[in-house]
Amino acid sequence: GGALAGALRAHLSARLPDYMVPSAFVRLAALPLTVNGKLDRNALPAPSDQAYALAAYQLPQGEVETALAQIWAAILGVERIGSNEYVFELGGYSLLAVQMLGRASNLGLSFSATDLFRAPVLKELASQICLQVQPSNSAVISVRPNGSQPPLFFVPSGFGDCSYVLGLAVEMDADCSVYALPWPPFDDVRPPTFEAMAAEVIVAIKQIQPRGPYRFAGYSSGAILAYAIAERLLSSDEVVSFMAFIDVSLPGASSNASLKNLAREFVLDRCGTLRDEYREVLERDTEQCSISELLEKAQQTGALAPDHDLHSDVSMYQRAAAFQRALQSYRIPSLPIEIYQFYASEPLSRWVPPDKQSGRDANLPKLGWDLVVDAGAIHAVPVPGNHATMVSNPENRQVLAHAISTALIGTLE
Repeated sequence: GGALAGALRAHLSARLPDYMVPSAFVRLAALPLTVNGKLDRNALPAPSDQAYALAAYQLPQGEVETALAQIWAAILGVERIGSNEYVFELGGYSLLAVQMLGRASNLGLSFSATDLFRAPVLKELASQICLQVQPSNSAVISVRPNGSQPPLFFVPSGFGDCSYVLGLAVEMDADCSVYALPWPPFDDVRPPTFEAMAAEVIVAIKQIQPRGPYRFAGYSSGAILAYAIAERLLSSDEVVSFMAFIDVSLPGASSNASLKNLAREFVLDRCGTLRDEYREVLERDTEQCSISELLEKAQQTGALAPDHDLHSDVSMYQRAAAFQRALQSYRIPSLPIEIYQFYASEPLSRWVPPDKQSGRDANLPKLGWDLVVDAGAIHAVPVPGNHATMVSNPENRQVLAHAISTALIGTLE
């Protein structure tokens, strides 16, 4: 029972980073599969008490441990977390790590994503944290704190998600600190413009780096906000020395269809490994269903877990839709900067709208940016995978991280 689980855990811990070591071990005759031959997660048996490695609950000690335990318990939806528990065992992963860093920063707990991945046991992390008297209000996430070169600022994706930055930064070998920038809070009364968002994000950037040269990177449509930030900095005589686009197409003409596509993409994104099973249902329902109904149907079909927080998803989608509308009204200027375009070498699957698909194929590898930037200033670098898997697949992500690092080093020479 627990002793065997403990022995297996110890064996794997010697070979894998802590966050990859399972918390429970269940013996199965065979993995349950769906009709499509994929793993049927809903048919997996729930682990019994004996499946877990035995570790006695230890009450968190001191102010920092207690605060961390409360934050993790709230994010993971569990009653209590002991000071000797591995937070990644309990279900923590990149997106949750971002939430953890944000909440901790608001309480004045200062640490980086690197610290979190290196010390996933609560009391180990607590021992490395300094408690600041003044809570930080910039909401900028320190992904990697140290480096001798100017920092690299990543802009969140079009869904406001910067969890993609954590995995990339771990693999990057450039000698610079790395930060994930926030989306500014959206005001429901006044829809945001890209210009206003850029101005607000620059305030947070300047708290960390008061003067240029500035270096930016962004994934998908989030990178266009990085471009708007660069536009504003250049207009005030600052230097932008590096701009990395991770598979960023120049936005086409706006249409109502693009918000429907956004809804479909958003829900599929939530379904993770079960996206293929749910895609056909979604194709049928996108036209007439609201985002709440689409998410509820995904939950009913088993593509989302029964305890999935639909409410926070809906508010995240509404922010993503506001971002999309701001993007559609942004007039993209021609800027005198060089762009590294790290483009996905495989097209996305068939549900991408035909207009985007054909435009994209005809236009690889610059993805349309040679219409606004001098073609000679665009350095196109292919990365294995499609728009999603170039970042989500560990092998592809390693290639991408290495390519970004090489480009960063090249701009310094």
